[in-house]
Amino acid sequence: MKIQRFEDLEIWKDSRALCLLVKEITHQELFARDYKFRDQIRSSSGSIMDNIAEGFERDGRKEFIQFLSVSKGSCGELRSQFHRASDYEYISKKQSEELQEKVIALSKKISGLIQYLKTSEIKGTKFK
Repeated sequence: MKIQRFEDLEIWKDSRALCLLVKEITHQELFARDYKFRDQIRSSSGSIMDNIAEGFERDGRKEFIQFLSVSKGSCGELRSQFHRASDYEYISKKQSEELQEKVIALSKKISGLIQYLKTSEIKGTKFK
């Protein structure tokens, strides 16, 4: 099955759901008042899904891999921010651990796609 749109990618769907979850969490009173941190964590979660989309739309395997790598990096940033949110007592330690597990699972899926693309004959639509 050939994927025609980034919206059909499981990793994009997962990252979108995570982004919405972060928005919901950052609406909580204490978190919502820490404007800089709130905006930073929202940006990190958005970066994951946005880089998947941008890389896919570049129509080249190597560029897609590069953007997936950036997206994976944003997963690490988001995990770190969940630690910080727990340290600041904006979320519970348990909530932080649950959120980190979601990000780890997503990061592993992104890694899997990167590995697949590195060994694939797929070059992208611009090389057809």
